[in-house]
Amino acid sequence: MFKKILIANRGEIALRIQRTCREMGIKTVAVYSTADRDSLHVRFADEAVCIGPAPSAKSYLNMSSIIAAAEITNADAIHPGYGFLSENAKFSEICALHGIKFIGATPDQINAMGNKSMAKETMKKAGVPCVPGSDGVLNDVKEAKKIAGKIGYPVIIKASAGGGGRGMRIVWEESEIQKAYDSAKQESAAAFGNDDLYMEKYIEEPRHIEFQIVGDQYGTVCHLSERDCSIQRRHQKLLEETPSPFMTPELRDEMGTAAIKAAKSVNYEGVGTIEFLVDKHRNFYFMEMNTRIQVEHPVTEEVINYDLIKEQILVAAGVPISGKNYFPERCAIECRINAEDPYNDFRPSPGKILNLHKPGGHGVRVDTHVYAGYTIPPNYDSMIAKLIVVARTREEAIVKMRRALDEFIIEGIHTTIPLHMQLMNDKNFIEGNFTTAFMNTFELK
Repeated sequence: MFKKILIANRGEIALRIQRTCREMGIKTVAVYSTADRDSLHVRFADEAVCIGPAPSAKSYLNMSSIIAAAEITNADAIHPGYGFLSENAKFSEICALHGIKFIGATPDQINAMGNKSMAKETMKKAGVPCVPGSDGVLNDVKEAKKIAGKIGYPVIIKASAGGGGRGMRIVWEESEIQKAYDSAKQESAAAFGNDDLYMEKYIEEPRHIEFQIVGDQYGTVCHLSERDCSIQRRHQKLLEETPSPFMTPELRDEMGTAAIKAAKSVNYEGVGTIEFLVDKHRNFYFMEMNTRIQVEHPVTEEVINYDLIKEQILVAAGVPISGKNYFPERCAIECRINAEDPYNDFRPSPGKILNLHKPGGHGVRVDTHVYAGYTIPPNYDSMIAKLIVVARTREEAIVKMRRALDEFIIEGIHTTIPLHMQLMNDKNFIEGNFTTAFMNTFELK
């Protein structure tokens, strides 16, 4: 087992990883930018190393500084959390070259699944249902028009190296392709340093349902059931829940089997997710694989009593998994609390938190790194907390979430708490009647 793990991340996930490490008797090293010197993950680590100024490119994405921090503190493993370097094959490779275990997928696995068009080809060969589209990267607009005409409009153009909705354009008719292709290419190059694009049939009225999977170093893979991530704004998830109110036992069995097949096709090692689009007829299609821990992993943990960070560490240390599939025993919902003003087009709201009261009680969990007096820097993602509730039924979970949101007081900045309060009282949400387009017509009151 590892003696010391450097956590190459910040915020709530860094603190989350630290807690499991301490319970496992493993020392931790925090790395931080100058903007995060007062963050809790720095305060609670056994050791802390400043790795650069506020911009991510000069700190949390600075591979040489992070490796140097690991070497001077004698860390024998690095946990990347999510975001930043968590799905960077080069960083995974550099860790191996320096004799440091990267707690995540191998470079080959990241490369196979990180490039979306390559991943799609891999899934086709493995027999996993895929959305009709281009066979790999588009060569030019002429080819894009030809494929769109073949599979039928609407289509969606996506960045091969993308994520988070960037480099993505929906095209409803041929006259829109040139503009969509050019803008997606430009945005993809700016966001990912790679302007490769691919095309898929656009699935209307879909659900976004992902399966949590775990694979060990010996070829065993299991799934931990699904999460419904359909409540999104501009392709960014706002809320996740399990089980999905759209799921049936038969569909869960089919999708779980496909998720395991997908992970086995790349000999996957670690914790990850297979993400699917599910249409209104419950046909499902592979969308992408995330080769890391997910933001929304707590909802799965709460319904099956399973520490996913611990499992990541055990798998990385060579411990075999049981291979047992898990199914939701209760219902859990997670609301992402962002430092944004939902009444002002979700404008970021960095600044000092003057007062903070976190909700509590049975079945309520808050994952956060903020505290009264903490100043939220403007340099990073706006998510400042995750509020998770668990109950016997979805109806009880919704009631519990309403109560917890009402107790959650954050003064000094704007947050998305009012948005989630309205969601918990929305008739269509309560009835489970929603798709990924739900927020397009949602009016905040």
